[in-house]
Amino acid sequence: MTNKTRCSTRPSPPHPHPCLPAGRLSPLWERGRVCPVLNTGGRGAMPALRKLAVGGRYALCAAVLVFGMLGCQATLGKFLPPLEEEGEVYLYLQSYPQEAGRLKFTIEGAFAISSDGREFPLETYLHEIKWSDVSRQRLLAYGRIPLGGYTGFSFKIRKATLKSEEGEADLLVPEKSVRNEFHFNVNRKTGYVFFLSLKYRESIEAGFSFSPVFSISVPGKPTLNVLGYVSNTGSSNLMAFDKKAYQVTGVIPVGREPLGMALDQRGRRLYVANSGDNEILVIDILSDQVTNKIRLTGGDRPLELALTPDGKTLLSVNSGTNTVSFIDPFSLLELNRVNVRNGPRSILIDPAGRRAYVFNTASGTITVLDIANRSIITTFSTDPGPLRGDFSPAGDNLYVIHEFSSYLTVVDPVSFRVLKRFSIGPGMISIKVDSRTGLVYIGRSNDIFVGVYNPLSFVAVDLIRTGGTVNYMTIDDEENNLYMVSSELRRVIVSNLVRKKILYEIDVGEAPYWVSVMGERLLQLIRTPVFPPIGR
Repeated sequence: MTNKTRCSTRPSPPHPHPCLPAGRLSPLWERGRVCPVLNTGGRGAMPALRKLAVGGRYALCAAVLVFGMLGCQATLGKFLPPLEEEGEVYLYLQSYPQEAGRLKFTIEGAFAISSDGREFPLETYLHEIKWSDVSRQRLLAYGRIPLGGYTGFSFKIRKATLKSEEGEADLLVPEKSVRNEFHFNVNRKTGYVFFLSLKYRESIEAGFSFSPVFSISVPGKPTLNVLGYVSNTGSSNLMAFDKKAYQVTGVIPVGREPLGMALDQRGRRLYVANSGDNEILVIDILSDQVTNKIRLTGGDRPLELALTPDGKTLLSVNSGTNTVSFIDPFSLLELNRVNVRNGPRSILIDPAGRRAYVFNTASGTITVLDIANRSIITTFSTDPGPLRGDFSPAGDNLYVIHEFSSYLTVVDPVSFRVLKRFSIGPGMISIKVDSRTGLVYIGRSNDIFVGVYNPLSFVAVDLIRTGGTVNYMTIDDEENNLYMVSSELRRVIVSNLVRKKILYEIDVGEAPYWVSVMGERLLQLIRTPVFPPIGR
């Protein structure tokens, strides 16, 4: 595999940015970093420690961002292109057996073995294997390999130790790669997931040598009600996972730069914005196959999608042409498109399914669309860089976070007036409202926490420790869990909304961007707001 050199330790998804031409990569704000001029509180600091970074410092930060981004582009490694005349394999190590808790070993290399005996190297993601790190499923290795038949995988072990009452004792390890037999075929443009379970007793010989023996299997497809999907922009694929078992179960190769998704739970279809190919893919979640493509105009670069509650209209934010497309998801035809302001980054449909709000980051505006008439109602100004928003449980307040402002704004979605502004701190990147409690969850660039805020005062009432930047969030209504995507960590992080504790983490591909799950909570208008209206 080609080594990747990046500006940060983890790859991040490409996004259009107002300061860059269409098709260039995202700002550092969405790459797990924030402007050093504004980051006065340090990594993981409480928002109150960062509130000094306002006012005149934004002008300086803007300059830092522009020149920093342009300089960074030259050193960024390439994202993986779509599969062509090859396939790809993901090796997932299943949780350690309890009896192996004393064992620790280091993998130097992993290889796929073809039927003619050739070894094809895989990129190893997890080098040191120990019980504390594999109490859950972990991504062990990944690779793109030629078409044809294979007899299994081999692993080069560098070191192994076994803990005893006297301490850790070194085990003898083989000089050559250890082969584990499992016959499979690789087809063109196809991805495969394999589960590896360590057979501890067979791997330890006479108590002083170690030669790993794995049970290798292909996971079965989960039932529809427990399915989840994540788009991996840097890997040019999607991953399917089991939200009950918290395990990746399949991979779906797609085109260039898969970004936002919209899941039609009743229609059992998943729509994916393939930004680099100027198209929207339609995936049948029963078969996990791409069944159709909706071709857009060249240069559109669709970024995010939104599906009306009745499933009859699909909206696409086209960042490359500053437009929004109205699409009939049944005929797969674009019915109309409207021009919005510069740099549209995300879109939000109101709970009634009548209006859509487009967040134009570059122009500092929000465009309001009439969905039924496929037209623009109005465009109004906000704080600099509106990035994303969400509605209060009653639907009477729209909370907006901004890329170039430390303030969260509360907007009346009917009159379009800004009702109130709350100083949260710079670097806000993701937001989700729990429609049951009204609590607001906000993720921030370069932060190891997601803040939980009271919607009356926007004072943080709790923190969820994630360990890295959270780029996007959604809520599973059935399990009452918060799903968080961290591109920086290459993980989907799952937290319970009651206990505010991490339940599980799921290793995924390069630069994950979006997550959707069956049973996803949809905001339904209620007669009485959970919290009284703000500023009226």
